Amino acid sequence: MVMVKATWVSLLALAAFLLVVLVPAAEAVTCSPMQLSPCAAAITSSSPPSALCCAKLKEQKPCICGYMRNPSLRRYISSPNARKVSNTCKFPMPRC
Repeated sequence: MVMVKATWVSLLALAAFLLVVLVPAAEAVTCSPMQLSPCAAAITSSSPPSALCCAKLKEQKPCICGYMRNPSLRRYISSPNARKVSNTCKFPMPRC
């Protein structure tokens, strides 16, 4: 009985260890439109987006719908140039 209990405890400890090591922690994203400032030139003109712009766009993915609901930001986020930026960055705009 003691041996079975020790085996279960060992298995649970191993499982917990593997979860901590193998499952990466989800990083919290700070939703701030200023995080997309590297995309400003590409969104407001016809210049191509930079690699930093594409990285920030992908990083801010959980925030895009919130930006689209904001009347001050909607015109930028849903503009034709913003669509070009998202296509160039291979970033599918979410349906909100």
